[in-house]
Amino acid sequence: MAQKQKTKTKKSVKKSFFEIEAPITSTKIYLYAPSKEDLEGKTVKLDLTKTLRGKSLELKLRIKSSNEKLQAFPESVELMGSYIRRAMRKGTDYSEDSFETECKDSLVVVKPLIITRRRVPRAVLRALRENAKKHLIAHIKTRNAEEIFSEIVSNKLQKNLAVKLKKVYPLALCEIRVFKIIKPLEKKEEKEKDSKEK
Repeated sequence: MAQKQKTKTKKSVKKSFFEIEAPITSTKIYLYAPSKEDLEGKTVKLDLTKTLRGKSLELKLRIKSSNEKLQAFPESVELMGSYIRRAMRKGTDYSEDSFETECKDSLVVVKPLIITRRRVPRAVLRALRENAKKHLIAHIKTRNAEEIFSEIVSNKLQKNLAVKLKKVYPLALCEIRVFKIIKPLEKKEEKEKDSKEK
C-alpha cells in the first residue's frame, strides 16, 4: 500500500499594525508586520502632496527602534517628475546642479532646481547655479541633516535661497529637487580617539 504523504502546513504568523513615529512630519504611519523587530531597518516612502497642498514631494524614511518605540528618520527627499514637468513652461529657462557637501552629522548630496521667468543667457544661468551652490553649502554646514529636511519640507530653505537668487534674476521656481544622505559622519570625539590610539 502506498504510504500517505503528510502535507506540511506552515504555521500562520499573526500580524498586527504598528505605529511609527515620524518627528519630521505630522502624518501618522501604521505598518503591518509580525513584530516590531521585523520593521527595524525597513524604509517607508511618504507622498506629501496633500500635506503640502499640491507640491509633489516624496520623503523616504528609515525605521529605527528608540526607547521601545519605532521611529522613522528621513534619508532623502525628492520632487516628483510630474511636478517639475508642470513647472516648466515655454519661454523659460532652467538651471540644475548636483554636488556633495557636509552638514554637521552627514555627508549629503544636494540637487537644486532653478527656473527663470524668461529665456536668459548662459552667463545668467551659470551665475544662478554658482550663487545657489555657494549659499547652500554655507547654510548646510551649520545644521544637522534632520534640521535641513525639516526646512525643505516647510519650504523655509527654498524661500531663503530664492530671495538671494532674485538679486541675480527674477525666478519662476526655486526648489531643492533632491536632498539625500550618503553616509553619516564620524563625530570629532571618535576621530580624536582613533588618532590617539594609532
